[in-house]
Amino acid sequence: MVVQTETPVKLLLTPEKHSLVNAFVGKSLEGLRTPAIVIDRKLFSQNCARMHKKAREWGATFRAHLKTHKTTEGTKLQLISEEDRTHAVVVSTMMEAWEVVESGLVADGTVKDILYGLPVPVNKVADLSALWDKLEAHGGIMRLLVDHPDQVRFLEEFESTQQKTRRWSVFVKINGGQNRAGVVPGSQEFSALLDVILKSPAVNLYGFYGHAGNSYASTSLSEASVFLSQEVQVVNSAAEYALEAISRLEQQVIVTQPFVLSVGSTPTAHAASAEARELLSKVLHGVLELHAGNYPMLDLQQHHTTLIDHAQISQHVRATVISYYPGRGANGKDEALVDAGAIAFSKDTGPSGIFGEVIGLPWILSRISQEHGILTSDDASPTPLKLGSTVGIVGQHACLITAAYPWYYIVDSDVERGQKVVDIWVPWKGW
Repeated sequence: MVVQTETPVKLLLTPEKHSLVNAFVGKSLEGLRTPAIVIDRKLFSQNCARMHKKAREWGATFRAHLKTHKTTEGTKLQLISEEDRTHAVVVSTMMEAWEVVESGLVADGTVKDILYGLPVPVNKVADLSALWDKLEAHGGIMRLLVDHPDQVRFLEEFESTQQKTRRWSVFVKINGGQNRAGVVPGSQEFSALLDVILKSPAVNLYGFYGHAGNSYASTSLSEASVFLSQEVQVVNSAAEYALEAISRLEQQVIVTQPFVLSVGSTPTAHAASAEARELLSKVLHGVLELHAGNYPMLDLQQHHTTLIDHAQISQHVRATVISYYPGRGANGKDEALVDAGAIAFSKDTGPSGIFGEVIGLPWILSRISQEHGILTSDDASPTPLKLGSTVGIVGQHACLITAAYPWYYIVDSDVERGQKVVDIWVPWKGW
């Protein structure tokens, strides 16, 4: 069990939002059983509005990645803000895609465009088709990523068995040097894939999708801007190759025009601005779409890029001090034991080499085991941490941290100074 409550054990094993709200809304953070993840809804919302503004300033549409929080409530905030709104999302799992539909976000018009964010697997084509049926009933569309000719053939084989056939809208996933997924524009692999796509009766080329995962190494706005420019250049180059290939074909082909050039990661998305757009020297062979996912919550990794302030981080983990060791650490520094370890934070350490920072106190989360962590004082003469006291800790990677928790405690910094639970968000679990 995760939380301290008199609610029946059955609720804890199979949580439902209404029961959780009744059990916890109005409670003080100090009364929560730890470890517990807390999200400030106001900061989350402000971060979403800020990203909408970035996309608008940059002259791009925006596609929100849902993988960090995986919730209905968070999705609404990502898509509708005081700055703008969008209807396009990216999902990492089939469960996310299904829950977007089943939660009513498609029926009420909040989501109209879902991109499955991995190159399409053969064992998920039928499932994706069923999802598209659900979307289509409300005027929506399912889009896919491809980076290998066989993925197109999977779609062709599937459509050959259907009474009513259709063309799948696809992005070509581009490898901009990160070697995570995708093909390199101009390579033999890219040309072979493009040839199959343009001649296929089962797909429609929608655009080109890049993700600068290496941009997380940025430590300045100028560095992030360079990564952003590189992202744009590589998808733009892919679009140029595609237009040349189309001009050489004798038969008419079906493609989306103009191509959608989709780029972004949270660091490069933060670098998007009117000034950054002016630095794009090349003529674009399509229209820009910005995508990002971590930005509503943020973490120490994002703080290391220097593109955000600590005050923008909307999530933290609450942990309880369960033991104390004066002078045990390096150079005689004090250490303390907390009831949150690798399962609560993941083992990501990031550039700083630590697992987390205690909010408002000179302590860091320096070592972790599965279920407990070691805090080390950053101060030569710290005020000792009292056993039984709770601390808030910001970890390295919000996406992995949230995956550990069956629900999130929501606060609002405008309500009771953010010290009381105002809502519960239950994330979508599974693949």
